[in-house]
Amino acid sequence: MNKLSFNLLVDGVPYMVKAEPFSFNDEQRYNVSFNGSETYIFAWDEETLRYAPVGDVASTVPVSLEQEIASKLYEVTPAKE
Repeated sequence: MNKLSFNLLVDGVPYMVKAEPFSFNDEQRYNVSFNGSETYIFAWDEETLRYAPVGDVASTVPVSLEQEIASKLYEVTPAKE
């Protein structure tokens, strides 16, 4: 899968999101940045059943933006067989 870029409008704020997929321990993850931000790693979260940012910096992503990015990543991630 190639790098992705998409526009989101969340709570009236426009975001240009860039996501690059990579594999870690046979798991699909994404390096994600938005509006020139630092890079966040989004991984599948079994507890919430969606993609979510991991690590200490995860709390700096606005929740509504996190949910929109997670939804978009879910749409483009190939299903496991």
